[in-house]
Amino acid sequence: MNDVHIRISDVSKHFKGVTALDGVSIDFHAGNLYGVIGPAGAGKTTLFRLMLNLMRRDGGTIDYHLDGVSVPFQDFRHHIAYMPQSQSLYGDLSVGEHLDFFRKLYGINPADYRRRCDELLQLTRLDKFLGMPAGNLSGGMYKKLGLMCALLRSPRVMLLDEPTNGVDPISRREFWNLLHESLSRGIMVIMSTAYMDEAERCSSVVLMERGHVLDTGEPRDLLHRAQVDTFDDFFITRGGGDQ
Repeated sequence: MNDVHIRISDVSKHFKGVTALDGVSIDFHAGNLYGVIGPAGAGKTTLFRLMLNLMRRDGGTIDYHLDGVSVPFQDFRHHIAYMPQSQSLYGDLSVGEHLDFFRKLYGINPADYRRRCDELLQLTRLDKFLGMPAGNLSGGMYKKLGLMCALLRSPRVMLLDEPTNGVDPISRREFWNLLHESLSRGIMVIMSTAYMDEAERCSSVVLMERGHVLDTGEPRDLLHRAQVDTFDDFFITRGGGDQ
């Protein structure tokens, strides 16, 4: 059974008089690829940090469920893999050394590690770069290595904060192939992005602006309801933009 569920109810967060999140409510379920879409300042990173219990919320609740049972975050956290927006790898460690480091960190047994590692190396096409330091990788290769390290532990939930930011088009396509491969395994994938074209690649999207959820649902349904052709048009008609 791979039933995971995260329910966010009326969550708020303030920073020195600035409202980062204002009464946000969202339900996330297993087997879906969610896109948290919005311009800079929408509250996407703050939302992720609250979901990971990295900061305290000022109001509302976040409930975690495993196989139909409500559990405290400390029991849920081991099922989450997180890929932050900023660089999180060690520049002087090679690709292979990173994989071995995370194998030890997660306590993965050798047989499972070898099988999973071979699968991921083939998918990412990083097998020819095992000896290259992470600091020498291109932006796209670096992001794929980060995702690969997160996937090693076979998580049930993945939180990816703007993972394709600054990545070239080819690497972005390969990265999306990795995300859909994860989805096929029943993993809940939640990624944030400011790239509006990526919204239509998600099974469900959460549209955010200035700390508010504007709408949620299947991408085509949202565009149809808003009577626009693209999510760029959606935010332009609302007067959205960088904050």
